[in-house]
Amino acid sequence: MSKLRIGILSFAHLHAYKYAEALLKRDDIELVGLFDEEDQRGNEAAAQYGIARMTQAEALIEQADGIVICSESRLHYSYAAAAAEAGVHILLEKPLTTDGADGRRLIETCKNKHVLLQTAFPVRLNTSIERARQQVEAGVIGDIIAVSATNRSKMPGGWFVDEARSGGGSVLDHTVHVTDVLRWMLRSEVATVYAEAGTMLHDIPVEDCGLLSMTFENGVVATLDTSWSRPRSFPVWSDVTLKLIGTAGALHVDIYNQSGNLWTNDGSLTHERIYWGDVANEALVGEFIASIQQQRTPCITGEDGLRAAEVAWAAYDSIRLGQPVAVIHY
Repeated sequence: MSKLRIGILSFAHLHAYKYAEALLKRDDIELVGLFDEEDQRGNEAAAQYGIARMTQAEALIEQADGIVICSESRLHYSYAAAAAEAGVHILLEKPLTTDGADGRRLIETCKNKHVLLQTAFPVRLNTSIERARQQVEAGVIGDIIAVSATNRSKMPGGWFVDEARSGGGSVLDHTVHVTDVLRWMLRSEVATVYAEAGTMLHDIPVEDCGLLSMTFENGVVATLDTSWSRPRSFPVWSDVTLKLIGTAGALHVDIYNQSGNLWTNDGSLTHERIYWGDVANEALVGEFIASIQQQRTPCITGEDGLRAAEVAWAAYDSIRLGQPVAVIHY
């Protein structure tokens, strides 16, 4: 079997570095190169990973069977649409797009061109999330009534806090991951959203704190803390937790709690947290490669990406109007 040719289109998003590391571990793909909008960032990434840097996105797309897009969110649609028109399979960083009509157009283009479109939701591939889903489906805690969830991280800075480039602040950044997991776990869509947000922790022009209350079509109510509230010294970049309340019990999931603490006798007053758990970004890349090789739909689709983004956009409508709103599907 010939190797798949994979390219990375932009290192604007921090996940690009994780995906590059995961790709370089594989012997069934060839990392043909990268493109980046910024010369310094692109040159540094090319040198770090020993791969060619293309000066045009189109040149990279022409050489690839599959493309991993990690650009600023506002550029997702234009890059992904170009890849789809060229018949190149796509792993697209979240949010899928920053506009609903663009998201729908992209999905339809990929369908018409027989292009696989996978949204980058690595949280769904975490072992603890999968086991929780299995327990929910087996009825271990009865019928789910409510969920309390968090997705809180350090403040990323850079283009993330420029709405013109990111599409929003912490609400958009963190709503989509947990919404995707809950849709998948509950097998139901979000019907309505009430949200509040504010800029409370950092001197930035977008929100850094948000709280969503979502009602699913099956009646489950879920709350979600979407904030950039973790301090710089926090041992991991972010947290994702779920507290699932059922008629026969409760289930608590903390996906980054697969770790240990190390204290030594060297006189230091600090300790080291050692993570030994899942590497979900590797699983995400593995699913993308496998779906191309097996010519099948990825387990996390473009439709999943659009549905999750729709909830974040509804949250912004609710914040603006000060009342619950219905989720609009594109």
